[in-house]
Amino acid sequence: MKLVTWNVQWCRGCDGRVDPQRIVDDARAFADFDVLCLQEVAANFATLEGSRGEDQFALIAAALPGFTAVEGVAVDTAAPDGGRRRFGNLVLSRLPVRWAQRRLLPWPADPTVRNMPRVAVEVLVEAPFGALRVTTTHLEYYSAPQRAAQLEALRDRHAEACAHALAGGVGSTADGAFDRQPQSVSAIITGDFNFRPDDPLHDRFGATFGDARVPRLEDAWQRVHPGEPQPPTLGVHDCDEFPEPFACDFIFATSDLRGRLRKVAVDASTEASDHQPMLVELG
Repeated sequence: MKLVTWNVQWCRGCDGRVDPQRIVDDARAFADFDVLCLQEVAANFATLEGSRGEDQFALIAAALPGFTAVEGVAVDTAAPDGGRRRFGNLVLSRLPVRWAQRRLLPWPADPTVRNMPRVAVEVLVEAPFGALRVTTTHLEYYSAPQRAAQLEALRDRHAEACAHALAGGVGSTADGAFDRQPQSVSAIITGDFNFRPDDPLHDRFGATFGDARVPRLEDAWQRVHPGEPQPPTLGVHDCDEFPEPFACDFIFATSDLRGRLRKVAVDASTEASDHQPMLVELG
């Protein structure tokens, strides 16, 4: 199973051109992915630099026939044309998607900096080795208190999902919306976390849980490349805004997946966004 995650900056490249098809083409050139996790996808946002207001959720989904597209909207506001502006994350999977959830993350008031709502998109896919939860998210950039609260919410959700998987439960296909869906303690949580590898939040995300049956969330790069710093994922080509490139995009995999990690890589070549995509391969 191959998963690619990428903050696509509303499909705007370092050349200033907004091109959803280029995002798909460059991601495919990087890997023959089974799951694609994207952050900063926009629709009807002509106010974003370079955008014509195109529905990027729809365009990217159309460019990947055979994939299930699950969008999660964090920002949903009125547009001057009477429509809605939407901004958030998108998961596309050619593996079967059994269920999907969209979870708005905490957004405590912080009047000191500009900030916006954030969302986590979670799906359960049928991987070749079994059920796997995949979550993609994009944490707050400017507000440190909001970012910390959002990280804790992701940890809480992982513990909650594991509790469901461990507890079992009743339900059948005859129960309609109460139909008991498959659960799993195995998970990948990925996206733009807006902190660096040496930030205390990074270690906090990988901390143990009160229930020893809940697997830890481990940095997949560090697990596959011990002692080797992760290559930068932001500012590699956009040197005007980010004169010093650094890593802020990560792939976390639960500890029970250690033996399945085959490859973790960063594509440093593409300039289709100000971020670089990352790949994890599991066997």
